[in-house]
Amino acid sequence: MKFPLSMTAGLAGYIIKNRLMPRPEWQKSAAAAPDAANPFRILPGNAATPGEKRAPHPMIKKRFPIVMMLEPLHACNLTCTGCGRIREYESTITERIPLEECLAAVDECGAPVVSICGGEPMMYPQIGELVAGILARNKHILLCTNGMFVRKRLKEFRPDKRFYFNIHLDGMEKTHDICVEREGVFKEAIDGIKAAKAAGFRVCTNTTVYKETDMNEVEELFEYLKQFDVDGHQIAPAYGYSSVNDREIFLTRDDVHEKFKDITRIAAKYNVRQTPLYLDFLKGEHDFPCTAWGNPTYNVKGWKGPCYLITDGHYKTFEELMTRTPWESYGKGNDPRCEHCMVHCGYEPSAALGINAGIADNLKMLKWSLS
Repeated sequence: MKFPLSMTAGLAGYIIKNRLMPRPEWQKSAAAAPDAANPFRILPGNAATPGEKRAPHPMIKKRFPIVMMLEPLHACNLTCTGCGRIREYESTITERIPLEECLAAVDECGAPVVSICGGEPMMYPQIGELVAGILARNKHILLCTNGMFVRKRLKEFRPDKRFYFNIHLDGMEKTHDICVEREGVFKEAIDGIKAAKAAGFRVCTNTTVYKETDMNEVEELFEYLKQFDVDGHQIAPAYGYSSVNDREIFLTRDDVHEKFKDITRIAAKYNVRQTPLYLDFLKGEHDFPCTAWGNPTYNVKGWKGPCYLITDGHYKTFEELMTRTPWESYGKGNDPRCEHCMVHCGYEPSAALGINAGIADNLKMLKWSLS
């Protein structure tokens, strides 16, 4: 199977339950309260033709989270070219969320999967305790890391079928080191993969595709990683959000379709863990709206709205994020910042929910889950 049976069954049960009985307190709508102090805030603008009525999101009144993005800190030992976090949160770069607050946010959100990211989460002093605390809540975890601290801090963790080290690699050695702006990072990441696998941990990789990315090199990377018995790969197009949008490295939707035109073959050959409907979306063969509330983000400033990439506000509670974010104002055709976004944190929830899916699509998803 693509994922452990417990994860597949648990996630499916969670989605079915929440589709049938969504929590009513998350479905209220109110005026948004953006964080005016945020220097990157851009007021949403409607890109639709004047007078044109757009169909509402099919899940707009049945909102619930699927994967929580937890950023316990934004500090990092690297300055990766495409990363906006260390730039957007420069004023709070030295701050960290206390351990108990992290766990309280996990409880408040209730999503079955937690992606611990940042910054570099392996720089968080209590990262081992944080992972253990989330596992004790019977959640599944992806610990997203550049891999440079894995060997050093491995003893703080215990192997668990619900826990993955998710190590970022954007190409082979020369390319990856250019992307992260430091030589030797690729080798250290590979050393981290080797150490984690030798100790019995599950390991997957995460690759971001930029305008200059050679997809043949991505395939070369996946082939190279086979020798280390890596458990799978994640891949998604880069998106030029506001804090780094001046860089000519990001993709338009047409660029994405061209880059990912052969992704189905690559995914089947190398256990890429993106859903087949999301991959069809990247190829331009499927379409669905962004479901940003499916992947909410919590960081040092609170619940980040509307999504992982765009910041128009921070909220003290998860309910405020769900009810005070003007969800109808975002997405392709509504906000110009969303026009070329196709990243997994907005669209994998749509695929998982089966939005705009037919019988053949549902069968494809079932076959993928069981393969």
